[in-house]
Amino acid sequence: MSSPIPVVICDDSNLARKQMARALSNWNVDITYAEHGLTALEAVRTGLGDVLFLDLNMPIMDGYQVLERIRSEDLPTMVIVVSGDIQPEAHEQVMALGALDFIKKPFSEDQVAEVLRRFGLLSELQDEQEILSAEEIVVQLPDYYQEIANVAMGRAGDRLARFLGAFVHHPVPVVKTITRAEFEEKLKISADWEKRIVSQGFVGAGIAGEAMIALPPESFESVARILQLEYEQSTAFENELLMDLGNILIGAFLQSFARQLDIEFSCGIPVMLPAMKQLPSAAESWQETLSISIDYGLNEDRDSCELMLIFSEESLGPLRKLSTFF
Repeated sequence: MSSPIPVVICDDSNLARKQMARALSNWNVDITYAEHGLTALEAVRTGLGDVLFLDLNMPIMDGYQVLERIRSEDLPTMVIVVSGDIQPEAHEQVMALGALDFIKKPFSEDQVAEVLRRFGLLSELQDEQEILSAEEIVVQLPDYYQEIANVAMGRAGDRLARFLGAFVHHPVPVVKTITRAEFEEKLKISADWEKRIVSQGFVGAGIAGEAMIALPPESFESVARILQLEYEQSTAFENELLMDLGNILIGAFLQSFARQLDIEFSCGIPVMLPAMKQLPSAAESWQETLSISIDYGLNEDRDSCELMLIFSEESLGPLRKLSTFF
């Protein structure tokens, strides 16, 4: 058998790295993991990445910057982008920067195999290898739901980009356990910044929570300009604009989030939380739970539009159970 091909899997999500490793388990590869772009570049420079599977939204150095560096240094690697950002412009950008192909998250092993066979990049093993079992893929609750959120973020961002007619910059989702005191402090800081927020409750499969969209006062005029609307400095106009953003982002995010878990959410009526000075209903009685925060950039100035999810404390059990089904 020929020597294994060195492959780098670059993704800030431990779960995503393990998913790709499992998809490559029947291929003759020697895998190196990278949590961000700088580590991936170093691996490629030292000959550990003839093939690079590259995420786009990562801390320290993102996938776009990695592709630019690979091109400028003429590094010997073939790049396959693997991302939840499904905006057409994202696909066009990475291909223009030299990527070989673009695989959308969530992906299947068959999709990865089809790309590898189409380009003749790797050789399949003649003998069956032991495939990673679910027990070997041990992830913490925030790690698991960061990757779920990453894919949902891409779907929601694509919907928002089409609505705005502009490219939406995707950050790395922040998924963590949060205490009531920490969340109240976050609300206080947001109130000090005079952010306005719309909140929508959701429930399904034993999971309940609130999804919130927050927009700072300086972003309303920018959003109106993108939409080619004449900005009105009035509460009614800004609330309507925020409601429109909320309907798009929250709906698309929750739909993708639930679909990946094979469940369904029922959503309540969106309501305005004045200056974020009050707790949403899902946060009234808990002490610690899971939160998701995504700070979208709406234009070249990256004006902020924050999407937040806060789950009820009773949701932790069902969320943990669903994460074991991977």
